[in-house]
Amino acid sequence: MPVKQKKESSNILSIDIGGTSIKACILSPKGDLLSEFKKIPTPKNAKPEAVIKVISELVALLDLEFGRVSIGFPGYVKCGIVYTAPNLAKDKWRQVDLARQVSDLLGCPVRLINDADQQALGIVSGKGFEIVLTVGTGFGTALVFDGELLPHFELAHFPVSKTKDYDDYIGTKALERIGKKDWNERLEQVIQTYKTVFNYDTLYIGGGNSKHITFELAPNIKPVTNKDGIKGGAKLWEVAEKYHVYTTHPSKTPDNE
Repeated sequence: MPVKQKKESSNILSIDIGGTSIKACILSPKGDLLSEFKKIPTPKNAKPEAVIKVISELVALLDLEFGRVSIGFPGYVKCGIVYTAPNLAKDKWRQVDLARQVSDLLGCPVRLINDADQQALGIVSGKGFEIVLTVGTGFGTALVFDGELLPHFELAHFPVSKTKDYDDYIGTKALERIGKKDWNERLEQVIQTYKTVFNYDTLYIGGGNSKHITFELAPNIKPVTNKDGIKGGAKLWEVAEKYHVYTTHPSKTPDNE
């Protein structure tokens, strides 16, 4: 693989792992987009080794150097370890040290968090209680107060009935099964629940299926795109000491310079 990273580069390789596609681009330290988005379809029943292979292929498509990596992952992540990935390969992502594996692959430090959390870092205003919802293959959430990420809750797996959670209720499979009209009604119900439970100041809605929203959004609800949240990959490197850095060269990491 023609790896182009150099550890002295301050650029950031930002990766977004989704249930439909895996995307990557190069960012400046301030979050400016330096390259085009490159994306490759997510392999069916994507196991860790398949995702690593796609990341390798994406890096080969990018022409700019980078010295750090940010990864948004669709599941529960803690200290660089993946614990769940319900929309990838079921039961194949338990305690997978993905940050370490990508660091070993690329030879530079990696920070790995939930994909909605990473997007939130690039989107929110930093004022008050803000929530980011992503409606795509599954259902993602991020909670932010005055610009600081709150502990991640996998609210996608909160039950809405005896047999369904939010992933089942509002994810892509539900959209395909019940159609756009009923899906929009469900999403309105979800938003009303969040308004009642969290009393947020601002709600952001992103994800691939947000383009199917047909109802009018309240003034404090804002639609966003993946590009709106791209700065999150850079912002993650400004959050000192909050996320563990995994690297094959610990003496070279920005935190130790």
